[in-house]
Amino acid sequence: MRRGLAALLAGGVLCSVPAATYAADGEPEACKVELVVLGAGQDAGAPQIGNVDDTGPRLLPSSLALIDRANGKRYLLDASPAITEQLAMLDRIEPPADGLGLDGVFLTHAHIGHYLGLAYFGREAAGASGVPVYAMPRMAQFLRTNGPWSQLVELGNIAIKEVAHSSYRYPPLANEAWRPSEPQLIGGNIAASAIPVPHRDEYSETVGWVFADPERWSILYLPDIDSWDEMEARNPGFSLETWVRKVGPDGLVFIDATFWDDNELPGRDMSEIPHPRVTETMDRLQELPPSERAKVHFIHYNHTNPIRDPDSAQSREVAERGYNVARRGDRICLDKGG
Repeated sequence: MRRGLAALLAGGVLCSVPAATYAADGEPEACKVELVVLGAGQDAGAPQIGNVDDTGPRLLPSSLALIDRANGKRYLLDASPAITEQLAMLDRIEPPADGLGLDGVFLTHAHIGHYLGLAYFGREAAGASGVPVYAMPRMAQFLRTNGPWSQLVELGNIAIKEVAHSSYRYPPLANEAWRPSEPQLIGGNIAASAIPVPHRDEYSETVGWVFADPERWSILYLPDIDSWDEMEARNPGFSLETWVRKVGPDGLVFIDATFWDDNELPGRDMSEIPHPRVTETMDRLQELPPSERAKVHFIHYNHTNPIRDPDSAQSREVAERGYNVARRGDRICLDKGG
């Protein structure tokens, strides 16, 4: 199975079973592996602090859950500040077998929307025992050496699973590529691998995650990145277009949609906030066939981003151009067994 995920990272194709939307009133037992969108907003969600007059749709910070019913496991992608509400949602869909019922938490980086939820595993809240937390070396070191995260480690609330490629170093040298981590077999046939990406890295490196059952389905989750061009310059042969293809004919790609365009924050120099704009990403991928564009799900959108409103002209444009906007509560069946 490790060879299968390695093939994805090297350029292989890993999907043979179509991914289909899993209706809330369907039969849970028919779906062996399910993906749930627990939140799709930027780190602070919406309404944001100081915006009491915000009447737009509520946003929870970006987080996904992966339910492996065949093996009785549940995985969390990013631990957001809204983790209490998000796990309650997950519990209603698939109740935990014991305790928190988390068999792995996969962190992308140390910005508030992606790791603050770990605090709720501590003695003041869940008092959890040994929740596996997958993190890259600098992220792992940050958790071990800074309170209150270090207390979670000392008390055994979390068990850090440090992930790194054998040749990984941070920061990489000027002429050195960011390589994916070695695939981690995390349960059953499911493997995970981290992909370092350029981002504002004050406390940790930043990664996206690839999850795959190499014979059936694969997912790319990449909620934060500074620039597709910078990623491509650092990794010759990389392109977003390549990764959309690599997840296979029925794979899923959840990517950074923080801002719609450069006109979103009046009075701010948007060049200082280097996320790919949704319009830029759609233009970049527009030459792909419809089947490829349909894999793309925009996630991690700011409270100012008009795609926050499902009825906005911008949300309609995303759909008309063949892409998707991730919404809290989305459920996608990855493997119906059969």
